[in-house]
This record gives sequence, C-alpha cells and structure tokens, in this order.
Amino acid sequence: MITREAIYHLPKSNYAYAYSNSELHFRIRSKKNEVDEVFLRIGDPYEWETGGLDGGNLNGTDAKGWSGATEVMMKKELTTEYFDYWFCHYTPPKKRSRYAFILKDKDEKILFGEKQIDLLRSDKDEFKLSNLSNFFSFPYLNKKDVLDAPDWAKNIIWYQIFPERFCNGNKDISPQNVKPWGEVPTHDNFMGGDLYGLYSKLDYLEELGITGIYLCPIFTGNTNHKYDTVDYYKIDPHFGDEKIFKKIVKKAHQKGIKIMLDAVFNHVGTSFEYWKDVVKNGEKSEYADWFVINKFPVYEENFKINYETFANVKEMPKLNLENKDCRKYILNIATYWIKEYDIDGWRLDVCNEIDHKFWREFREETKKVKKDIYILGEVWHDGLPWLMGDQFDAVMNYPISDAIIKFLKKDKLDGLELSYEINKAIVSYPQNITEVSFNLLDSHDTARILTVLKKDKKKLKLSIALLFFQSGSPCIYYGTEIGMDGDKRSNCEDNRKCMVWDENFQDKELYSFVKKIIQIRKENNQFQNTFIEWILNDGDILVLKKENILLLINLNEEFDININLNDFNSKKSFKNLFTNEIIFIDEKKIKIENKGFLLLKNI
Repeated sequence: MITREAIYHLPKSNYAYAYSNSELHFRIRSKKNEVDEVFLRIGDPYEWETGGLDGGNLNGTDAKGWSGATEVMMKKELTTEYFDYWFCHYTPPKKRSRYAFILKDKDEKILFGEKQIDLLRSDKDEFKLSNLSNFFSFPYLNKKDVLDAPDWAKNIIWYQIFPERFCNGNKDISPQNVKPWGEVPTHDNFMGGDLYGLYSKLDYLEELGITGIYLCPIFTGNTNHKYDTVDYYKIDPHFGDEKIFKKIVKKAHQKGIKIMLDAVFNHVGTSFEYWKDVVKNGEKSEYADWFVINKFPVYEENFKINYETFANVKEMPKLNLENKDCRKYILNIATYWIKEYDIDGWRLDVCNEIDHKFWREFREETKKVKKDIYILGEVWHDGLPWLMGDQFDAVMNYPISDAIIKFLKKDKLDGLELSYEINKAIVSYPQNITEVSFNLLDSHDTARILTVLKKDKKKLKLSIALLFFQSGSPCIYYGTEIGMDGDKRSNCEDNRKCMVWDENFQDKELYSFVKKIIQIRKENNQFQNTFIEWILNDGDILVLKKENILLLINLNEEFDININLNDFNSKKSFKNLFTNEIIFIDEKKIKIENKGFLLLKNI
C-alpha cells in the first residue's frame, strides 16, 4: 500500500516551475522504495470532447471526455534517506495546464490531486481522472516568471580573492602601518594587497584556467576586509583607484574572465557619512530613518548601543532599506558599478536579512542595465525563497561543501549518506537554479579546506574532484591551487593569509592537478548535467556517473581497491581523463589507491 502522508507536491516551487519559455518541470515525492511507477496526468483545462468548460468553469456538469489530457511517465530522479523523487518535463501546447499524479505499486493505483487522493480501481475512472477541481494548476507559463540567469554562469570557473592579501603591486599606496608580506594575519593588520597586484596576476589566473573572479569588497573602508563601507562610490585608496579597476575589467574581459564584486548593502561602517550625521544630529538628522535605530542617542555613556548591527559588531550599523530614499540610494549604487565599470556580477553579503521586495527591485534594476548580470546571494541555509526567478540567480552552495567535508573527514557521513545530502541539495531547487549554482569548499568566512582536512593532500584532491563533478560553477579560494592552509577561529585569521608567490614555497604538483581538472571540466559538458547516478555508494567506496563519465573514489585510509569496470560500462573501453590512457574492458579490474580517485570517460 502506498503511504499517503509521504507524498508531497507544491505548485510554483521547486516541485513545479517554468524551466524555459516553453517547458515546465514537475517533481513529486513518495516514500523511499515504495512506488513502482508515477505518471503525470496533465493537459489544457479547456479542451473537452463535449461540454461547457470553455469559460473555465471547472464545475461544469455537462463536460465529457477531457481531450486535452495526456499522461507523461516520470523517472525516479533521485533518492534521499526517506524519500524518492520523481521528475518529468512537459511542453504545454497553449502554456496553461491542470495536472495531477498517478502513482502505482504492486497492490494499488492512486490519483494524487490538490484536494484529495483517489483510489483508481479500473480504467473506467473517467470522472476522477477528469475532475479538474481536484487537479493542481499551472495557470499560464509567463515569460516573466522564467529564471533568466546568464548562460555563461553554467560552466565558469570562479576564483575568490581577498584583495588585501592577494598581491601588493604598488607599495606607494600601502597603508602607513603595513606589515611585511606574509606576516601572521590578524583582524586589524594590513599587508598591502591592492588592485595593481591583481592586474599583474591576470596572466597567472588565465594560465590556471580561471574564467571568473569573485572579489571581496573593494569600496572604501577602514578595515582590511572592507565590509565596513565608508563610500560606495569610491575604491579604497589603499587598493587603487577607478582607473586601475577599469583596466582590470577590460583586460579580464579580453581574456574571457568575468568580474563579480561583493555588495555589502545590509550595513555600513561607522565612518559612513550619513551615519556620522545621525550620530551628530540624532533624530533631527535627515538620515535618521536610514538606519534601524531603537532610540536616541545611538550611543550611551555606558558603551550601550541603541541601534541594530550586522551580528553584534557595533562598527557595522544596519541600513534600513525599507526607507524609500535609502532604498533608492543603494539601487543606484548597484546600477552605477555595472554602467561605469561593466562588472558581470554582484555577490550579496548578508542578503537574507534584507526584505524580499528590495531584492525584487534590485533584480529588476540591474537586469535593465545588463541582462546577463549574475546575482549571487550569501545564504548558508535553504535559499529557495530567493530563488524562484524574481530575486537571485543562485546562492552560495554551502550544503554541498558541508556534505563533501563531512564525508572526507569521516564525520557522520559515509558514501550512502553523502549521496543523500547531495541529492537533497539538488532537489531543493529548480533545475535552472542548480545549473548556475555557486559551489565552494572554503572562503574568507571559513577555515581553508586543506586545514579542515588536516593537511591531507590526497583528501584535498578528492574534495576538488567531488566539487568539480557537481553541476553549476566551482569556486577556488585563492591559494588552494598551491597548497595554502589556514584556520578560522576566534583570534585566528590564518585563512586570510597572504598569497604565496615565491615558487619555492608553492606546491607545483598540486597546481598542475588543479589546472588539469579545470581543463577537463571545460572540455566535457557532461559535468553541467544536474543528474548524478550513484552506481555505488558503499561506505568508503563511491562510483558516480554523469552520462558517460565516471568518478570512482576510494576513501579507505590504508588499502587500495580493485573495481571491475564491466559493472559500470556500456562500451568496450574507458579513457582516463587525467592521463589520457585508454583502458579496455575484458573482465579487467582497475586499481584505485587508498584516498585516491579515477575520472574516466566511457568511449
């Protein structure tokens, strides 16, 4: 018997959405390993053999023979710990649809509708199968509702840079108290990294294979991280000026590299001009309502603050973007940097603490200026409320990185559980969101991945292989490719240490590995496929498949393993994508060393 309470579907969500201007996608959930087949029953609600439903009266009693209906077989898309997910696509002839689901097991067949579940006893259940008042509705496929994320975001290779620690290219503009390059980083010291240094290293990034640069804030700020904005219209003078930034964008574009800036619109620094006016003039300031202030004065003698901030950082007062003038000011900044500097994307800091209406306006205004601007939200949790086509193109995919790390650390996740976590992340969003997702292993907000993996280089390579196997775009945090480590904890900011440019201290073998996997990713569009087939996920052993590409992983700490490729192929041979070796299948087993992997292409 089919467990009714396990079945779930929600229209206009990640379960039913417009994938393109002509195609709809549908999902339904059922209890794991219980349902044998699922069909989508769908059609134009106004197409009948006889009857008076042309006006849309779903309760018409004279309607007979729903000629607009068809049945589409759904495939089992993926499985999680408790559920199976079924998927299909459908092109509505007239863009409008009513639909329900037919689920079958060995004992029964049911119709899952919007209002009730009907047991189907025979092929003569015409009333139940045509009772559109019980069917879900996708009223019309409106072009405006389709996510218009840029195509280029599907296969870009991002590289995140913390500007103050990447490269010092002009010592004349370094802060007076600058420390020697490579000194232990702290929350408040400066090393002199700047935009001139970035400009000088564009050739390095191109050679590595990078096609997108994500820059932490470059606007004027008092700190080394610049998340305490002082002036949104000016580049921090210790980084450079507008002229050098324009040169960076121009040269990057010539090399096929996109530029994404970090937008800190949730809060500002206490040196921000309008905040200083509020501190001085209190509630009489014309900017008093630009901030979330509980009472005046904003500062009291006992060091108590009377305003909202980012986290508990008193140096970062929160903007009130519900104020019309403040809202307009920030929207103008967003479009200014696109118009003036031709940037390609905005990464939105602390975006989940700002109202959804603002982000809808933000998308509208920025897409007017540059249709293929990429809008990325910093959301560490489920980001679906921001990802239905009217706000962001993607969010930072921390659930994927968390799952990969827990698996490689053998912390709560084995191979089967890893598959569940990655599958949950995939099914959480519409497919066109997953195709442009921003996937990462570490960032300026986390410990570096090599440190997390206890400096185990083999596991680092496994983490990169798993990351690059996901659809969407992988991001490399600066220095990962040369073996940089660094912890992130209270009073420790080693994750933001200076980039190592002395080749004597760079891991050249790791650099070659990263460069090669980037090349492989670019040359094989199969990685863009959102569907992963988990052929084997038994403890430490994984075999993942995308179309004709296999990723085989042996996480065992001590023992090599041998796998019979006959179990996984449909053709006679494989190509090792790293070595280009051709492996012929003749009952031959292939060796995978401990904490190793193979990336093979069936040819």
